[in-house]
Amino acid sequence: MNRLRRLLTASIAIAAMGVVTPAFAQSKGKIFYMVPTLLDEFQTESVSAITKFMADVGYEVTTLNADNKTDLQQSQMNDTILQKPAAIVLAAVDFNALAPSIEKARAAGIPVMIFDRQITSTPSDFTSVAGTIEIGQVAAGEIQRLLKEKNGAVKGKILQVLGDPADPYTLDIQKGFEDKMKEFADVQIITLPAMQWEASNAGTIVSDQMVANPDIDLIFLHAAHLSVAAVAALEAKGKKPGDVMMISSNGAPVGLDLIRKGWLNVEVEQPLYAQAAALAMFADKVVNKQEIKPGKYTVLGLESELTIESWGPNIKIPGAAITKENVDEPRFWGNLKAPSDKITPVE
Repeated sequence: MNRLRRLLTASIAIAAMGVVTPAFAQSKGKIFYMVPTLLDEFQTESVSAITKFMADVGYEVTTLNADNKTDLQQSQMNDTILQKPAAIVLAAVDFNALAPSIEKARAAGIPVMIFDRQITSTPSDFTSVAGTIEIGQVAAGEIQRLLKEKNGAVKGKILQVLGDPADPYTLDIQKGFEDKMKEFADVQIITLPAMQWEASNAGTIVSDQMVANPDIDLIFLHAAHLSVAAVAALEAKGKKPGDVMMISSNGAPVGLDLIRKGWLNVEVEQPLYAQAAALAMFADKVVNKQEIKPGKYTVLGLESELTIESWGPNIKIPGAAITKENVDEPRFWGNLKAPSDKITPVE
């Protein structure tokens, strides 16, 4: 997906091709994490989180960075299969192009766990993803609260800025949000896409809409980096923090900073840490090819649902609302402080 490539570039302290954790005295084996890129904070923090949580349950992690190159990730998968690791964790550069690599690994007896970038075209052994529809639902609940506080009832005008309309991530958020808002007839929603997740496109949308609809009560953007451009557009119109309510999603550091500065009322987090923790919780069952049972599981305090889909076991983890009251809590990945919670395997 393109959504996270547009976040502000993090300072990278990780080797371009790999990161190896110190050896364990009694390691259960090595797991390779195939990361699509190290050019945004979500991906760099995913390395830290997966390494930490897998260590909790006894596995060493080696990370290979594909630099957003499909052919490189395919080659890395081929090389990794030859090393016969305990398992592979894959965040694919290209969903469809990596399907044959997944099939090759599993044919060689190596289980494949999918992280964040869901692949449904071929079976895998475990998938951990954010509940994107639920992110939209959480955002809707927060927006209802904010409109009621401002207008005395859930009524007003909302500008919804999507990411790229070809991306299921933004479409799921839109679905969850709009389904929860249907009952409020006095709410008008204006929806426009920021093509290719470009922040500049979001800035243009906000600038134009503040002229066409100066009575907009709230702006809902589907990624934190889009909010940065939205703030710039509002400032250019002479607006100050609080003049127009704003919500965005994914929980990136820039979003949390905008909460602290008063521009954003809420950031709905994509639960990176919980997604990584879920991989570790089920790692033993995946590696040992044991049955994974559907049901409700609590992952870092988040009530999550595991289902058995046509592509395999799939756990979906909801996001949480970040506000000025809780913005500094380390459980939010945008603070770049992996939680100290020790993960234990699912029995």
